Amino acid sequence: MGTKRQAAATVHDECPETGRLIGRVLRAQSGFFRVETEQGIVMCTLRGRLKKERQSTDLAVIGDLVEVTPTMPGHGVIEAVLPRRTKLARRAPASKGVWKEDVLAANLDQALLVFSCASPEFSPRMLDRYLVLTETSDLDAVIVANKVDLVGEKEARRLFAPYERREYPVLYTSAVTGLGINALRERLAGRISVVTGRSGVGKSSLFNAVQPGLGLKVGSVSAALNKGRHTTRVAELIPLDLPGGGYLADTPGIRELGLWRFPKDELARCFREFRPYLGECYFAGCTHIHEPDCAVRAALARGEITPERYDSYVRLFEGE
Repeated sequence: MGTKRQAAATVHDECPETGRLIGRVLRAQSGFFRVETEQGIVMCTLRGRLKKERQSTDLAVIGDLVEVTPTMPGHGVIEAVLPRRTKLARRAPASKGVWKEDVLAANLDQALLVFSCASPEFSPRMLDRYLVLTETSDLDAVIVANKVDLVGEKEARRLFAPYERREYPVLYTSAVTGLGINALRERLAGRISVVTGRSGVGKSSLFNAVQPGLGLKVGSVSAALNKGRHTTRVAELIPLDLPGGGYLADTPGIRELGLWRFPKDELARCFREFRPYLGECYFAGCTHIHEPDCAVRAALARGEITPERYDSYVRLFEGE
């Protein structure tokens, strides 16, 4: 992890221009925010002016750095939300058939994409969608291949080999055997991480192995978030008891991940194996789907791009 990102994740105790506290949102629920500052935890609401300013986006989410004016011991008002370094967002349905941006967490250092080798079956297409999201969000992606004990390490490595060849780090884990737990613990230490993946991939058991009791918190956050849009939604950034600290943000199991306002002409660059061939096509603005003399499709024919990854690209390009 670079020092620039670590420095950006630091919570300062005071904004010298205004005297306000600067803290990090650890929990957001029904208009109330639990903010960690150098002076302790402050329970906050948002200033009315700020609510009006931020009607078109999420008011404040876990991981946000905010300016707080104390009102009484342990309580305060959020005056401003500082610009986000990174964010993890998905496209979510709003009223009257339109779509809106749903920011899940902000100021993250990395995304841990947890997929099981079996039960549920590994879905390369879903993983490709997550990887496109992390590429566009400027997040380091770490693939966690869980439940290795169900298929054996040789088969697990076969399943995820295409991603290792593209230089995505893959951690092979099993809460049953303890495989990869130390490596996972090292990846989490000192970083602000978001963990995501389909329901049933074993996140709770895995993180209980990393830190006893942590998986219970992860599970409770997921359950609350999965209740639906008409009930109370709870999101939490969980401090880690690891060397160098760190935080863990959990997200609900996402069955369909929408790419927020994603320009199609940038999609090909999100597939790392396409990059050497971009700009080599005969036609400018080539979609790499139907045009003749396409360098990407030529690489596909030579076996330099796998059919599975190319199929994921086409489906995403066509909005499937």
